[in-house]
Amino acid sequence: MLENPRSPRVRAVAKLAKRSARDETGLFLLEGPQAVREAIAYRPEAVIDLFATPTALERHPDLRDGAASAGIEVTYSTEPVIDAMADTVTPQGIIAVARQFPTSLRDVLSGEPRLIAICEEVRDPGNLGSIIRAADAAGADAVVLTGRTVDPYNPKVVRATTGSLFHIPISRGGELAAAVSAIRGAGLRVVAADVKGQDLLTARAAGDLARPTAWLFGNEARGLEDDALELADAALRLPIYGSAESLNLATAASVCLYESAFAQRTS
Repeated sequence: MLENPRSPRVRAVAKLAKRSARDETGLFLLEGPQAVREAIAYRPEAVIDLFATPTALERHPDLRDGAASAGIEVTYSTEPVIDAMADTVTPQGIIAVARQFPTSLRDVLSGEPRLIAICEEVRDPGNLGSIIRAADAAGADAVVLTGRTVDPYNPKVVRATTGSLFHIPISRGGELAAAVSAIRGAGLRVVAADVKGQDLLTARAAGDLARPTAWLFGNEARGLEDDALELADAALRLPIYGSAESLNLATAASVCLYESAFAQRTS
């Protein structure tokens, strides 16, 4: 039983809430049963440590059994230890440490993708996590992170994906121009989501959304810079029928990705 919240092992796990520690170690933090469950199911080889209170494992016997089947040893820990490791106030008695597993853009494009989400300068962890989750739900082939987009292994991003981080390839770290060039070279049309673009319904009526598409999403506050917009083949905007000033980035991205998913499955 791990009992000391101030032990070096506990402190090392807690440090993974910081980008510097994640970059140095290549590890990241998982909190709560849902994230850990998906990691064990889809990326068991990435999980290197699993900490849980006895009570938590009693509540989630599927996690205990899944860990045993995957050969992942559980370190039983006290509630204070779990709390000291966690980035959240309520980690629900379960913490895991996993290796990062980014995918190269080359590998993403080798699979002949039809739907990709590109995130350029997306800075809010909740937004990025929700976009990854929406891309997964819409059946997208990958999420590509460019510029200074937030680290996908940030604990808030990981939580917001609700496990989708383990389902869909994520490429990160490249510059937008190079990524767009490679994606276009793989046969996808790059479409920017931007308020200055053409009405999305026009593109829907023309059948444009049924084509292999990479949606390009920009910063929450500024949107896409002019030079980024110029890289796209087209720009589309979501119509606002009510009195709302705008849509949240993650909400808008979800609609765009699903528009393409619908069109590609009915064409």
